[in-house]
Amino acid sequence: MGQIMQTFNERRGDLWQALLQHLQISTLSLLIAMVIAIPLAIWVVKHKKISEFLLQLTGVLQTIPSLALLGLLIPVVGIGTVPAVIALVVYALLPIFQNTYLGLTEIDPALEEAADAFGMSRMKKLFKVELPLAMPTIISGIRTALVLIIGTATLAALIGAGGLGTFILLGIDRNNTSLILIGAVASGVLAIIMSSLIKWLEHASVKTAVSVLAVIVVLLGGGSAYNAYINRTETVTIAGKLGSEPEILINMYKELIEQDEQHIKVTLKPNFGKTTFLFNALRNEQIDIYPEFTGTVLETLAKKPQKTSGLTANETYDKAKQIMRKQENIELLRPMKYNNSYALAVKEKFKQEHHLKTISDLQNVQSILSGGMTLEFIDRGDGLKGIKKTYGLNFPVKSMEPALRYQAINKNKINIVDAYSTDSELRQYHLTILQDDKHMFPTYQGAPMMTKDFADKHPQIVKSLNKLAGRITEKEMQEMNYEVNVQDKAPATVAHHYLKTHHLLKEGD
Repeated sequence: MGQIMQTFNERRGDLWQALLQHLQISTLSLLIAMVIAIPLAIWVVKHKKISEFLLQLTGVLQTIPSLALLGLLIPVVGIGTVPAVIALVVYALLPIFQNTYLGLTEIDPALEEAADAFGMSRMKKLFKVELPLAMPTIISGIRTALVLIIGTATLAALIGAGGLGTFILLGIDRNNTSLILIGAVASGVLAIIMSSLIKWLEHASVKTAVSVLAVIVVLLGGGSAYNAYINRTETVTIAGKLGSEPEILINMYKELIEQDEQHIKVTLKPNFGKTTFLFNALRNEQIDIYPEFTGTVLETLAKKPQKTSGLTANETYDKAKQIMRKQENIELLRPMKYNNSYALAVKEKFKQEHHLKTISDLQNVQSILSGGMTLEFIDRGDGLKGIKKTYGLNFPVKSMEPALRYQAINKNKINIVDAYSTDSELRQYHLTILQDDKHMFPTYQGAPMMTKDFADKHPQIVKSLNKLAGRITEKEMQEMNYEVNVQDKAPATVAHHYLKTHHLLKEGD
């Protein structure tokens, strides 16, 4: 409990920001779903066949896995808030539409006849008789949709939309139970509070319900507008992939840029998602900069297959830079020194017991190998596919989230994992990397990536970021990752310490 309270106090500001983001996404999604579903249900009450079709359609939409739906939306609308809201609206349609339809169709026919006898018009009967009678059922559907939305909205963090999911994802990535609990509990409390508010509206008049919803819209929209107003200086958005290393790097970028360009405010989006998410966001100008790896450009982002084996670090960078310029009009700045290459790692004890030094040596113990690897590594040509082809290895592998695979090998559930050469977990869990004796893995040097247009308009930013070119060794990067993941230091603090000790900040900073 003490650790949870300490984490809560340290990240209180981040929690309130994430809570506001979660509330905005959830409320906006709910309102849009209501605007679509309620009028539609009112209309189809008189059209039985159409109502049956729409009930089936909304039911089918709700069965689509959330991650699959987000994946389908990204190529169409990009990443961030928009695809998250669309996905949440899709999931909220069924309970709202279904309950509105049931509430209206189950009204006592005698009451309908009485309203007609009084000579009420269609609209007057709807607002004076039908909707008030159906209100408890409609509100029940809205409550169900709201709880569903708030729970599902945690996935919005995977595509850069923020929210409480950032705490949960960060906690999983860093094996920090406190962060996971804070994110999960906050999401649950938010669902209870909002559900209670909606329940209160169950016995309120239609006018009261509409007024309360209008106030919520004004407050949330006004908060966003105010934030935009007070931040009228030029804003540069820098995003990073999941993990401590990208977050350390983007904090370095922020400090270097803001000290040299005081009129620019840098906004950071850590733990933004996977490679393709960030790349699409950069191309769609939803972000301005993110740190990428030279080998990843050749293996993942190049449209045509590229030969990577046997290339030197300089050759890999030059080739990656040329491809990005020609293919996407994107600029890859000069890389840092360290090579965060893919690797295969085993426990030190396992290595000594079986006399392992290289990946080729795994041939002798192939029958007892049990792997846990990330889904991305399993699917990449420079990952498990390349290992199988180059080294002739074939052993069972389970796909796991990055942090979970390290926990699994530490508990002896598996005995081999994929790794990055700068991972702090190598030191934390006493793991050792096997030598890539056939040089299968390409060079992965980190470098800032931005559009060519952005680079041309901001030469000082390019100059600021190039201060990191040729700096940071693998040992230094691993140590910084260790400080964040194991010693629980803030990425911004670790980044600032490195910049200061290497005299990259001005005096007094």
